[in-house]
Amino acid sequence: MHDSAVEKLWRFGKLRKASSKKQVFMHTAPPPKKALNAWLSKYPSEFGNYGHLLLEEKQAADANLQRDFVPYFESAHLDARGCFHRLARISLHPDAGDIGCDAQYPGSLPLTARKGLFGEVMSGMMSETYDFVGKHEYLIPVFLFRNHEDAGQYIYTLSRDATRTREVLGRKGDDFIAIVVDEEDNVTRFIAGEAKWRGNWSPSVLNTVMLGDKIDDPADKTKRIHNGKGVWYEVNRALPVPLGLEQLHAVLEECEPDKFAKVIASLDRILARRNPDPVERTDMILLVGGPPAKRNPGQALLPWETVPDEYKAGRDLQVVELLIADGDSLINTIYASLWAKEAALA
Repeated sequence: MHDSAVEKLWRFGKLRKASSKKQVFMHTAPPPKKALNAWLSKYPSEFGNYGHLLLEEKQAADANLQRDFVPYFESAHLDARGCFHRLARISLHPDAGDIGCDAQYPGSLPLTARKGLFGEVMSGMMSETYDFVGKHEYLIPVFLFRNHEDAGQYIYTLSRDATRTREVLGRKGDDFIAIVVDEEDNVTRFIAGEAKWRGNWSPSVLNTVMLGDKIDDPADKTKRIHNGKGVWYEVNRALPVPLGLEQLHAVLEECEPDKFAKVIASLDRILARRNPDPVERTDMILLVGGPPAKRNPGQALLPWETVPDEYKAGRDLQVVELLIADGDSLINTIYASLWAKEAALA
């Protein structure tokens, strides 16, 4: 990590003294770079304002990798865990003997929901670990999982009726937000991520995710075409200043108004409806999951030599492909391990 990034982390309170007794709900854990480097081979490329990063396993995920990932995942979910447990009146203290302690966020969520969360956390981990297009230093003060309304409702209900399991709707808005700040703590750029998980990225699955579901061709009823409402559609029509920045502003103002005072003021100016401060946006797409059955090592899912034709927004674009085997097992193990010591004491 560059010295300037370390200084910023200290300034924003991301690196804290072990003796501090303040309960912190901001994202504070550094990415497990050593573990990532041991686990993944990387194939980076950058052409103009387009960056592409293919990551594939050198070896299968093991217990050491899962252990190394836990602090980062706990840090990413800490703010939302506090919000949802307060909502459900579940004590955060393991010795409280709360009857609702079996309904824990995020471990009690169904696998499909945890896959979505995994992709969002990995978006942050990737942006803090690897060089993206433009080589900006991204900071993540907090993950925005507290805005996952259906997850909060699920935990509230499950804490009162353990039989009420169901699928959980995804969080609305951008999957991931990180910011770039200058030496005067002004926000000059942000990255907004769209993360997609699939168990197997076959060509047909990839096309459906990126181009939308198939429908009958209006011009030829004997043919079926993609409806054009996939990831490319969502990224192309994304607002220059999305709701995620407003949500980030709200969390910082509530939780760390003094420490992030200048950042909050900068976001105020960016979010203004009249004469807003300019801010640059980088679009990020993360595709994570199992590789196609017929694939050679180093072979990417999306074009890497030039900007994909479907991308029309004209901003900086970073694509990350994280191709891993047995992802379900990895996700289940990580989420079962979060706050496991506290659960054992409950």
